Amino acid sequence: MNKSAIVRILALTLIVFILLGVFGPTDRSGANTLTSNAVTSLCQDGKTLVMGTSPDYPPYENVDAKHGGEIVGLDIDIAKAITSKLGCKLEISAMDFNGLIAALQTGRVDFVMSGMSVTPERKENVDFSDSYYSARNTIVSKKKKPFTTLQELENGRIGVQLGSTQETAIAGLNNAKVTKLNTISALIQELKSNRIDAAIVEDAVAIGYIESNADLAFTMIPSGDEDEGYAIAFPKGSALVAPFNTELAALDSSGEKQKMIDKWFNQQTGTQTGNHSNLDFSVLNGYVGYLVRGIFVTLLFTLVSALFGFVWGSILTLFKISSIRPLQLFATVYTSVFRGTPLLLQLFIIYFATPQLFDYDIPALLAAGLAFGLNSAAYLSETIRGGIMAVDRGQREAAMALGIPYRTMMRSIIMPQAVKNILPALVNECVALLKESSLVSVIGVGDLMRRASVVQAGTFRAFEALLFVGAIYYCLVLILTTLARLLERRLRRSD
Repeated sequence: MNKSAIVRILALTLIVFILLGVFGPTDRSGANTLTSNAVTSLCQDGKTLVMGTSPDYPPYENVDAKHGGEIVGLDIDIAKAITSKLGCKLEISAMDFNGLIAALQTGRVDFVMSGMSVTPERKENVDFSDSYYSARNTIVSKKKKPFTTLQELENGRIGVQLGSTQETAIAGLNNAKVTKLNTISALIQELKSNRIDAAIVEDAVAIGYIESNADLAFTMIPSGDEDEGYAIAFPKGSALVAPFNTELAALDSSGEKQKMIDKWFNQQTGTQTGNHSNLDFSVLNGYVGYLVRGIFVTLLFTLVSALFGFVWGSILTLFKISSIRPLQLFATVYTSVFRGTPLLLQLFIIYFATPQLFDYDIPALLAAGLAFGLNSAAYLSETIRGGIMAVDRGQREAAMALGIPYRTMMRSIIMPQAVKNILPALVNECVALLKESSLVSVIGVGDLMRRASVVQAGTFRAFEALLFVGAIYYCLVLILTTLARLLERRLRRSD
């Protein structure tokens, strides 16, 4: 490989990254979010405060999938009221609950409201506002085998939400086997599947699940003196704490906060989908359109990741078969690292580390596309290399004898035959990307699985949404494999 070819390859790599970058905002310093520590200039320049939340916890926050997909709830109304009084704009960033503290610490969000209780452990990492609501924990269990006290759960199987204060509530139980999951809907499914004996859930959330699942019951747990209620979380040393506390006190004294509480808690009671103990797809009425719109996000993500993975994988392949030792070493190390570490870990590193290392607020979809594309390239580089090696060596020798340039030979003679040889493997990689795209839901990308989680939270039932989304995934894979077979037949006829 000559030097000009190497320069063109590196230039192409740079262009790919630049093209991917146009889908996100520019630089975090110009993202119009809060960066100043001066309280007096909080929002004078039209700054936007970014609020992190996990919208799967009604009535505090959930996605109104039936009416445009807006995030609504008690926490949202309080946040809107405070930021409006401060003269700030509000942007809501959705993600998993166990990623909220990390988002604060990495500067992805300015504050967090997500039914988050104040605990000594959290105080060590973030600052909290004054409490705006105090809830009570409940024991949710099967109606035919109810539990009335925590002591009855000793030596039992208990479920709690990962990163929640419910973990602390059961810390003193002897020999209890604790299951920690990301969402309440997943805990309820574990309970209905008899994998746990009970789930510890906050009272307002428990009411919704009980009204929608006739086979479940709940019992209140007495509040401890150490319970400090729900509060707003901020990065350490944030200038927002004082003004937010001032506005919270004003909302409380004016009675406006109580009106919000009454609005959402009255709405929570008596407005659920009914008492369904068996599979009932009628609960999806009004949600189908919201779920189907996730197909576009899933396909866009898969297409971008597959194309980027193929282009970057082809470049890595050329590095591996190059006679230049540094390029060979780089490609080998790259492949080893990306094949030797979990894809989810790579996704988290790109999403959370990029703002800290490069001061760039990378969008969730772009972070997911990069993570999946970079990971896919590591696998495809070996697949493409195998396809190139499978091409008859005599064709290369003949091309060289005819004086055909190396670049022309690879582009017009070797690569087309290599791609034809590895077409089934490429299709398998696309199918894997399509299915593995469900991982992006953990950072808030609105793909099919994320939307299924939203519907689970809104209907207080999990199985129907999962089955519906599973059928969509299956149809997408069938369409993809059918198109691949048609392409393969056409390529064979052209031989």
